Amino acid sequence: MSNTDTVPVELTCPGGAPGTDGVEVLSAREVPLGGPRAMAVRRTLPQRKRSLIGAWCFADHFGPATVDRSGGMDVPPHPHTGLQTATWLFAGEVEHRDSLGTHAILRPGELNLMTGGHGICHSEVSTPGVTTLHGVQLWIALPDAHRHTARDFHHHTPPSIDIGGATARVLLGDLAGETSPVPTFTPLLGAEIVLDPQASITLAVDPTHEHGVLADTGTVVLAGTSLAPADLGYLAPGASTLTLENPGGQPARVLVLGGAPFDEDIVMWWNFVARGHDEIVAFREAWQRESDQFGRIDGYTGTPQRLPAPALPNAQILPRSRR
Repeated sequence: MSNTDTVPVELTCPGGAPGTDGVEVLSAREVPLGGPRAMAVRRTLPQRKRSLIGAWCFADHFGPATVDRSGGMDVPPHPHTGLQTATWLFAGEVEHRDSLGTHAILRPGELNLMTGGHGICHSEVSTPGVTTLHGVQLWIALPDAHRHTARDFHHHTPPSIDIGGATARVLLGDLAGETSPVPTFTPLLGAEIVLDPQASITLAVDPTHEHGVLADTGTVVLAGTSLAPADLGYLAPGASTLTLENPGGQPARVLVLGGAPFDEDIVMWWNFVARGHDEIVAFREAWQRESDQFGRIDGYTGTPQRLPAPALPNAQILPRSRR
């Protein structure tokens, strides 16, 4: 996945876990996913109110979008450093290629987790015949000890489990007695929950983690606070349970994100996660000169063959608070 902003802002995101009373609701802003007929995505992380939830540092929610109107997804090869990307579909189909040599088709209910520590590049294209795209694309910041790790890729289909009033699929981490086999570099939780109409559930969670609930369909109530579609409800560490309610007459779907507070400062610009402005400059230069740091992709037939890096900002951006 790519941040296709043509004028991306450089963000310094301080680590740590700021407290908050109750549920903090983060509303999304709309961002085009490249091109004049681009599919719009709704971005809830990062933003001024909050930059991270655990190591989750970027969250885009898209669709349901009709491909013949939105243009679908066609993101040319582009680079990543210092992070893992997680892509999860509710509807549609996406073809993934990367410089590790991976060629994978992603379908609803399946997870693509790509590690781009020292450097990787990849492309994502909605497949022919797809009429609707709907899903989420997420970034996970790598801790300093692992941020130069080798390229890696995992494709996983988590089972659907009945949790009484809802079903769950555990993408990453542990929930409701189910453990994902997909490795991460910090303690994380990622799970899709589909609540039955008029259902209420209470899930045991790690009280040392902070959590976010990204609403997809229906109206969901998190710990007494209503979330509209595309809202992200944040809960600070301390709670050992997470209560979700669906007051409506149709099923409601959310994505639960959680993790141990990430205690390292990171700098984010375009598709790079780094530790300082100078690193960002070096990563951009390496991509522009087609360095072996990111490798190459075979099989992508779109135009352009590589996504060029935007111009750097004229000045460094000062660190901003996570609140």
